[in-house]
Amino acid sequence: MKTISIVSPCYNEEDNVENCYETVKQIFEEHLPNYRRQHVFVDNASTDATVEKLRAIAEKDPDVGVVVNSRNFGVFRSSFNGLRHADGDAVLVMLPVDLQDPPELLPEFVNLWENGYDIVAGSRSNREESWLLRGCRWVFYRIVNSLSDFEISPDVGEFQLIDRQVHQAVLEHDDHYPYIRGIIASVGFKKVVLPYTWKARKSGVTKHNLVTLIDQALNGIFSFTRAPLRLCTFAGIAISVLCILFALFSIIAYFVADVGAPRGTTTTIVALFFLSGIQLFFIGMLGEYVTSIHSQVRRGPLVIERETINLGAARNAELPAGQKQPEPS
Repeated sequence: MKTISIVSPCYNEEDNVENCYETVKQIFEEHLPNYRRQHVFVDNASTDATVEKLRAIAEKDPDVGVVVNSRNFGVFRSSFNGLRHADGDAVLVMLPVDLQDPPELLPEFVNLWENGYDIVAGSRSNREESWLLRGCRWVFYRIVNSLSDFEISPDVGEFQLIDRQVHQAVLEHDDHYPYIRGIIASVGFKKVVLPYTWKARKSGVTKHNLVTLIDQALNGIFSFTRAPLRLCTFAGIAISVLCILFALFSIIAYFVADVGAPRGTTTTIVALFFLSGIQLFFIGMLGEYVTSIHSQVRRGPLVIERETINLGAARNAELPAGQKQPEPS
């Protein structure tokens, strides 16, 4: 019997974890009875009753695994670490417990996977969100895809079912801040995209504020494109050319029309502050790369786990005698 693993990150989601668990369990019982379920919840050190509810769920259901982090390491690092605990023949990379990504699509995902697709990706063709966020996402994907060596399908997030071979290729990436959707896009393999409507959250409070979304976008840009450095190069060339043209114009105007640039301080001050701003902008871009390199070479742990339930040896103990779970990828 094949196993389908689902990774669900959560943080202060006491209102949603039980509903997420029951929904996924019901889908398997009704639509995927011939598949074994492994549901891995990854908690980012919640301060409410989320962990207690997850312990209660895992105690009565050995197919549910729980990872509790020592602190909040962010959704991407936490989810990537959760993938290390997934041992299924196929893995649903991320199913947030708020169920804004519809788990009802899982049977169709599995069917397409069984028909030969290594990656079945959900595409948020319709979003129940503001026009401003939709516009920002549109700009982000166009920037990344125009300047990277591969394409990240627009509106595709981490709601993807990937084959074990893809799963292993993804885990080979040793990144301190993994941009998971970019990593999946970069490894290749046969892929199909399935559109769906991304629903508005019904309960709880979203943890993805504007600052978090900007941080994720910058991580994707600096990890998978040369766009910032190219921008610095082209802008530097353009400013140099404009300065040379202005200098030539000033010389010609002085000798031909006996006029030139104002002899006051306005032009000097404007030029000084403009070029200083450009330089600081470029230094900031380079600083992002230096910071990323520094974090990577320090080789610290991706996350620190405080507790695991029904995973590894603990899960083997719950399986029938003589049967063991597959080796982790």
